[in-house]
Amino acid sequence: MSPSQLRGRVLAERIAWVRTMLEAIRTLPLDTLEQFHSDRRNMAAAESYLRRALEALFDLGRHILAKGFGEAVIEYKGIGQGLVRRGVLSEKEGELFRTLAGYRNRMVHFYQEVSEPELYEVCSRRLGDIEAMLKTFLRWVEAHPEKVDHSI
Repeated sequence: MSPSQLRGRVLAERIAWVRTMLEAIRTLPLDTLEQFHSDRRNMAAAESYLRRALEALFDLGRHILAKGFGEAVIEYKGIGQGLVRRGVLSEKEGELFRTLAGYRNRMVHFYQEVSEPELYEVCSRRLGDIEAMLKTFLRWVEAHPEKVDHSI
C-alpha cells in the first residue's frame, strides 16, 4: 500500500462521530451508580455509545496509518503500535490507545464480563482518555496539513 493523502471528509466524519457519542454518554444519569442503575436501558445505551465512540477513534487512527503512511493494520491494538512507530503517538499515548482497544474488545467479545459498575466508572470518569486521544490526533493532523486532501 502506498501512502496518499488523508481524506478531510473522513477525518471530519470520524471526529464528529466520536464527539457525538461522547455527548450522548453525558446525557445519561451519571451522577451516581444508583442513578445509572435506576433504568436498565442506561447500561445498554452507555455500552453502545462508548463502543461506537471507540470504534470511530480507531477508524481515525487506521485512516491516518493507511493513507498517511501506506500501512494497513487490521487489529485495533496494532493501530496503536503503528501510530507510535510513525510518531503520531508517544509511547504513553500508544499504551493508552492499546488499553482503549483492549476495553473495546472486552465489550464486544467478553461482554458478559463488563459489569455495570465498571461501565459506569468508565462513562462517568474516563471519557477524558478518549478526548485526549482525539486531541492528539487533531494536533497531529493540524501539524501536517500537507497530508490532508480537503477536496470533495
